[in-house]
Parts: sequence; structure tokens; C-alpha cells
Amino acid sequence: MTITRRQLAFSALGSTFLAGCASTPAVPRTMVSADRLARIAPALDAQVGIGTFAGAVSLVAQDGKIVHHEAVGFLDAAKTRPMPRDAIFRLASMTKPITSVATMMLAEQGQLKINDPVTNWLPEFKNLKVETPQGDVALARPITVQDLLMHTAGLVYGPASPSPRIAKMYAELNIESLETDISGDEMLKRLGTIPLLYQPGTTWFYSIATDVLGLLLERVSGKRLDVLTQELLLGPLGMTDTAWWVPPAKRARLAETLDSDPLKAAMLRAYRQDSDPAPRQYLKGGAGLVGTGADYLKFAQMVLNGGTDGRTRYLSRKTTEFMLSDHLVGKAGVPNATTGPGYGFGLGWGVRLYDGVGWTPGSTGDAMWAGAWGTSFWIDPRERLAGVLMAQCPSNRIHTRMLYKNLVYGAVS
Repeated sequence: MTITRRQLAFSALGSTFLAGCASTPAVPRTMVSADRLARIAPALDAQVGIGTFAGAVSLVAQDGKIVHHEAVGFLDAAKTRPMPRDAIFRLASMTKPITSVATMMLAEQGQLKINDPVTNWLPEFKNLKVETPQGDVALARPITVQDLLMHTAGLVYGPASPSPRIAKMYAELNIESLETDISGDEMLKRLGTIPLLYQPGTTWFYSIATDVLGLLLERVSGKRLDVLTQELLLGPLGMTDTAWWVPPAKRARLAETLDSDPLKAAMLRAYRQDSDPAPRQYLKGGAGLVGTGADYLKFAQMVLNGGTDGRTRYLSRKTTEFMLSDHLVGKAGVPNATTGPGYGFGLGWGVRLYDGVGWTPGSTGDAMWAGAWGTSFWIDPRERLAGVLMAQCPSNRIHTRMLYKNLVYGAVS
């Protein structure tokens, strides 16, 4: 039997944990330094000065207490209005962890299992094929709910597809609704005619899988995705500024991207969030939310707490541990483009496999994800730490999220 490097790492981690329970003295509890946290705002403000983003909001919590919450720079691209702490940001793919948690909540309620074939609710996928050099072939097994959670369904984001044929079909059939609207039913019908890039369950490839998952949740629950997530998570957690669009009364708080960012125009066309999207197009479970940093920290802290905010239990501790475990053992593909090296993938986010290897400090078992507009978050169970960075800088998003993690981990003593 072949033992992978990933398996060895987690075997060693488990052995260390058991040995520690038996005889090793407790490790001193680490804390974050207020003096070092004070370096974050000036460092982010320096990024404003060089044109990385117009402004940003950052939050750090340890042991469930906010130890840093700052706003720097400007809300608007013209740099005339100071950035407020309650600014609203386009979350993009930071929507994915929320949709993933909602999925596991329905699983705990018995409404679905993650090994269920998605065709139980999405009959549009019954005749899917897989593209190969020899031609399109039948699926070796059906796509499961877990494949959607893990990005191992064989789906893609069209512009990133290594197959020109699949990329062209995604564009021509308007699968991602990049510039014009399309209903969920019509999107699924069209997507069911496009071959998969890989056999389900074999390869991690970042994709519209979570958008499809959101549509599946609508059919499982019989509710629109906005209604479902409001009932399950956003409402009970008090995420009052998190929604699928920005109403007129809150539009003055929407953070803007600098006009110099070359991705701004195309992304604004793709993220049409100035009115309720549901009557005209499908709600994107993988990219559709807007919200504040304080709101998102409530969600991140709940996951860090093992599925509870101290008042309400959203997930069991075991389900939360399951979601935060690496599920890519034996599969090809890694999420390096978002996380940097050294990460596997759980159910909805990247999961760090080693203390080393990555581009920033961190801990084995920390979990993170980020959005194309420039937002990012992570939780570190070992350090009891959560960090959230809100910025709108699509062209600089990798640089910004790694810089921020360096700043926060530089405050851990």
C-alpha cells in the first residue's frame, strides 16, 4: 500500500496529539501582541499610498474577542470618503464557505447525504459525459454532493478551463452569467450538455461547483437560496449587512475598486448586485454575497468555535471537524492559486497540511478562503485565532491576502 506525504503528515499529527494527552505538559497559551497588531493599519495604509487598493477593513479575534478592528484609506475610488468600519464589500468566493456550511446543516437534518448523487435533485445532469482525447466518454460514477463541496465534480470556471472547447461552450451558453442574466433552471439545462473536464472524484479543479450546489440546495429545501441562508445562518448569526445584493439605503457604504485596476470593468459587469438578482438570474452560491468584515467574522468565529456562536449550535463539533479535514487524499489537483502551497481542501475551504511549506506562517489545520474582489479570511484552531481582510483589489488580491497574514501572525507571541 502506498502512503502519501499527506497521510504521513496527519498520522504524525495524530500520534503527537495522543502522546500529548498522555504525558506532555500543556503548551502555554499564545497571545497576540497589541503593539504588534498596531503595525497592521500603517502597513495597509501604505498599500493605499502605492495604489494597491482604495481602502481596507481588517479584523482579528482571539478566543472569541476582537483584538483588532481598523479601517484605512478610502471607501470610493476617487478617494474622497474615508473608509468606515461598516463598509460593505463584494465577497465573491467568500460566499462559498457559507453555502458549504448550509449544505452540512441540511445534511445534519437528514435532508441530504454528501455521497448522494446530485441527479437525485438535478436530473439535467443524467446524460453528462467527460471530455477525453479519444472523445467524450460516460461518467465512471455520478457526481455527488461531496464533489460539489470539494470542487472534484469535473466542472470548471470557463475562462480558466484548459480545454478550449469547454471554455467556448461555457461562454456561448452563458453558464456563469458573466454579462447577461440566466435563470437557474436554464443554466442547469445548458450545463448538462457540456462535457466535464475530469471524471468525478478524481481531480480538484476550482469551478462553478458551489453555484451548482446552491441551486441543489434550493431544490432540496424548496426555498430560494437567499431565504434558506437567511434562516439557517445570516439571521441567527446577526449578519445584518450580508445579502445577495445592495439595497439603495446601503449603497453609500459599498466599497469601490480603484479605476486603475484592469479587472474592474469586467468584474462589475459580472457582479450585478445593485438589485435583487433572484427574479432575473440564479443566486450564485459560490460568489453572490456582499457583506461587512464584522459580519463575516461572526461566521468565521462560529466555525472556529466548532459550530456554535455560544448561543446557537449551527453544526455539531464532529461535522465541523469533518469540514475542516483534508478531503483530497488520493486526488489530483491543489488549491495553491488561492491558498499558496501546503494546503489541501476540506468541505468549502482550503486546509493547511503543514506548519511549513506555505507562503506565510500558520498552523497545521488552519483553514482559509478568499474572494476574487480582494476579500479573505482564515481561522486557526491551534492559536484560537480568526482574521478577516476586506478590500476591493482584484488584480492585487494574492499579494494583499499574503501580506495581511504575515502582519497578523507577526503579532503572535
